[in-house]
Amino acid sequence: MRVVHVITCLEQGGAEGVLFRLATFPSSQSTAHIVISLQGLGFYGPRLLEKGIAVIPLGMPKGRITLSGLHRLYGVLRNAQPDVVQTWMYHSDLIGGLVARFAGIRNLAWGVRHANLDRDKNSPMTLRIARLCAHLSHLAPRAIVSCSEEATATHKAFGYDTRKFVNIPNGYDLNRFRVDTGAREAMRRAWNIGPDETLLGCVARWDVQKDHPNLLRALRMLAQQGFRGRCVLVGRNMDEHNAELMSLIRKTGVERQVMLAGPRDDVPSILNALDLLVLPSSGEAFPNVLAEAMACGTPAVTTDVGDARMIVGDTGWVVRPQDSADLASGLWSALDWLRTTDRAAIAARCRQRVEQHFSLQKMVCSFERVWADGCTVQDAEVHALKIG
Repeated sequence: MRVVHVITCLEQGGAEGVLFRLATFPSSQSTAHIVISLQGLGFYGPRLLEKGIAVIPLGMPKGRITLSGLHRLYGVLRNAQPDVVQTWMYHSDLIGGLVARFAGIRNLAWGVRHANLDRDKNSPMTLRIARLCAHLSHLAPRAIVSCSEEATATHKAFGYDTRKFVNIPNGYDLNRFRVDTGAREAMRRAWNIGPDETLLGCVARWDVQKDHPNLLRALRMLAQQGFRGRCVLVGRNMDEHNAELMSLIRKTGVERQVMLAGPRDDVPSILNALDLLVLPSSGEAFPNVLAEAMACGTPAVTTDVGDARMIVGDTGWVVRPQDSADLASGLWSALDWLRTTDRAAIAARCRQRVEQHFSLQKMVCSFERVWADGCTVQDAEVHALKIG
């Protein structure tokens, strides 16, 4: 089976990471993948090429559509003659979906990975494109693959064709994300974190829905209660060059607690180094970092967004979004529990939940079933996947 993926860009991000894992999964030898990026190669493009995956960057500027890019996309799809086109997120659903249909490709699957379409959380352009996709969803795709039940509910309420959704939870490379004591010790030494010092961490790019101000306010409250640990912020624009972030850190008075690490390739080592992961988001669909941290044996405190509650189950703490006092309270409860519980037992419990519910093989098989079926409207209803 030949699958062409169309995605807006290949920078570091949740959807891009899922596409990388899906296309490079070693047991998927009967499926040939071609990846088209509307923009450039980004972070994942070279890594896909290293794995032998064909990657075609169209070079469109961010936020713009070019006639040359559309013409090239049409040509690639016509020449590739794929069995299925899988698009990822709104811009690619719209552009890739329409061009695929003009190229005569009927087996088209969209991908939605967003669980919040509120006006104050999205740009006007994003909302306009999502609205266009809602209208086209009744005509263009045979299936709409969603990564979470909340994302599915959000898009159904927004006007998407309710019959076409297929819920496929994200899956993870459990050989890469694993408990690694050596990596933990090495990373903490590199950051000058003592063996008995508490290290919190947030792995999320600078984005309004990640709600870093919520975390910084909660850290201030923890410090006022006597917390003397550190918190590392990892992700795109999480560095001293981000003037807005630096201003927030100074305003909340948490300069001593906060470490800025920027974007990193060694996320598994970072997650192992943490005592506790924090997800302060105001909106998510299926937050990958929760499952990745748990696979590394690190528990999480998360806001109640998207499928976060389902992901952590009974291994973590869930607090109200946009409520810094509740986040601080959840962190304090988690820190109390960590002080009295064996770390190895915590790690085993977190790891076991990910192994049971979020294996990469399960995700790959689910996608391949959707593609192979051609996913008629009736099939999409039958194949809706849920986990407990």
